[in-house]
Amino acid sequence: MLRIMLVDDESNVTRALRRTLTRALQGESFAIETFDDPRLALERAGEVDFALVLSDYRMPPMDGVEFLKRFRIMQPDAVRLILSASSDVEALLAAINQAGAFRYILKPWDDTDLVYIVREALLAFKEQSANRRLADEACAREMEMSPEERERQRLEAEEPGITKVRWGSAGEVLLDDEDRDAPNS
Repeated sequence: MLRIMLVDDESNVTRALRRTLTRALQGESFAIETFDDPRLALERAGEVDFALVLSDYRMPPMDGVEFLKRFRIMQPDAVRLILSASSDVEALLAAINQAGAFRYILKPWDDTDLVYIVREALLAFKEQSANRRLADEACAREMEMSPEERERQRLEAEEPGITKVRWGSAGEVLLDDEDRDAPNS
């Protein structure tokens, strides 16, 4: 089950977000948790993993960029979105550059756009998780390989075919050109 965290100091905003997302994501396996205090949200992030976090920009006691920066340290794989009534370019840049925000959503949001962005973010999370799982599996296989097998794979990746040697009946190495010119026995 994927977890979604909504953080805004205005509870009516988190209720509206929850209602919109619950309706739109019906039938999918997810849980939504809402917080009106970013400190409590960070505490919860220390307890369970979230796929996505959507935070307001202007909140006491810390702004959304600071919250998302701290959240990112705790859960670097979660997709981060920021919501704001301000179209302040500096805030937008800080959200993207410092907190690694996936998208910046302006208030008031359009429900269709919001749902599209959340679906896009969840898809990005799933793809990133699948890629990480594949990389972990490859790493585990790599650890099981002998040093000789790792070297063979490295050489084969650099020069395809280099590890495949064909031998003649007298023990000689057959090259492609020699193979064609060799008389049939």
